Amino acid sequence: MANMSPKKNPMPEQEPLVRNKNFDEVAKGYTKEMAMDEAARCLNCKAKPCVSGCPVNVRIPEFIAQVAEGNFEEAYKIIKSTNSLPAVCGRVCPQENQCEGQCVRGKKEGSEGVGIGRLERFVADWYMENGKDEIVAPKSNGHKVAVIGSGPAGLTCAGDLAKEGYEVTIFETLHTAGGVLVYGIPEFRLPKAIVAREIDNLKAMGVKVETNMVVGRTISVDEIFAQGFEAIFIGSGAGLPQFLHIPGENMLGVYSANEYLTRINLMKAYKEEYDTPIAKSKAVAVVGGGNVAMDAARCAKRLGAEKVYIVYRRSIDELPARAEEVHHAMEEEIDFRLLNNPVEIHGDENGRVCAIECVEMELGEPDASGRRRPIEKVGSNFKLDVDTVIIAIGTSPNPLIKSTTEGLETNKKGCIVADEAGATSRPGVFAGGDAVTGAATVIKAMGAGKTAAASIKEYLANK
Repeated sequence: MANMSPKKNPMPEQEPLVRNKNFDEVAKGYTKEMAMDEAARCLNCKAKPCVSGCPVNVRIPEFIAQVAEGNFEEAYKIIKSTNSLPAVCGRVCPQENQCEGQCVRGKKEGSEGVGIGRLERFVADWYMENGKDEIVAPKSNGHKVAVIGSGPAGLTCAGDLAKEGYEVTIFETLHTAGGVLVYGIPEFRLPKAIVAREIDNLKAMGVKVETNMVVGRTISVDEIFAQGFEAIFIGSGAGLPQFLHIPGENMLGVYSANEYLTRINLMKAYKEEYDTPIAKSKAVAVVGGGNVAMDAARCAKRLGAEKVYIVYRRSIDELPARAEEVHHAMEEEIDFRLLNNPVEIHGDENGRVCAIECVEMELGEPDASGRRRPIEKVGSNFKLDVDTVIIAIGTSPNPLIKSTTEGLETNKKGCIVADEAGATSRPGVFAGGDAVTGAATVIKAMGAGKTAAASIKEYLANK
């Protein structure tokens, strides 16, 4: 029975002024009834525009049709045939710009696209509770492949290869596997247990995970080849933070968002029983407008800051963060200072942050990015009294692998140069995700991991 409701079923959530004091997941997920009702909104279009909007081409109308009938296990199998991390994607994908952005329902005036992400999350969560993971490690085909980095690109590449009997070893720099999924994304958006479960599934398929392996220091690309690996996929992400280069940026109390979120997520500052070295802030300014800025601001609030500002030099229309993240942050009493740009960080006599000085901006003509260029209003300087500043204006790839790997071409931003198939200038070395594109989305990195896995199979077949 079709559901012609113009709006998608709302997602049950924790109350804003309750959740901004805890790290429990904000969105509680659909019930069975909500999921079936939402699935009944799908028109099952012949053209399937939603599938082409998905970087890993999930067979969306097929899985939704199974949800509508209550066949959740079958729905899970359909999603899993192309997406190795459904519980992750259902939570952190920018669906509004991808699958849901292409949904025919959403093109009608006053109507919203089908809640594809919410349905994917429901199915994945249902399967985690009720499904039987009968994972059997496939018989080895004798080929050894190394994957550098256990973020979304590396996990996807490893999973796609392991399914077909390749002997895959992941080399991870940190002490916990999961990459940006565990050190970057807070518990309230993506619980760590979900990522751990996906990694356990890979291990059950025979993937080996070596942690504390800093490729370029502990071991080099050449040494990996010398150990008998025939191909290498580099999915090492973009973990090098960018800074503003303004006076006072080296004061005590200034963090990169990377460091701040890593201390919270990987050093467990979100758990009261851990004594993590992190600022106990009263007032925090987060500089930037992307998802990472929203994550940092919302974490600061949860760690007890009374006042948290987002300082962003453009208007709300140009904010690059997901609409859902911005909406959640505003509900949680994050103070958005838009069309403001920092020019100096001020400190007290002990070199600790005491204020951030900003100028007001106005928007001029569009620049190369297509967004209107912010122009400073001369003499509009003002200060915000803060004791912590978090810089969240982007990241670039760590130069370690490129500086220790001969014959590996990179561009001026330090990103590894790879063709559409993920092949680099070095034979047998493939790359994808943020290491190639610079900071982007989880699902785009997964798409790159998938593409590279197919290329590695072809490369080894023809070798």
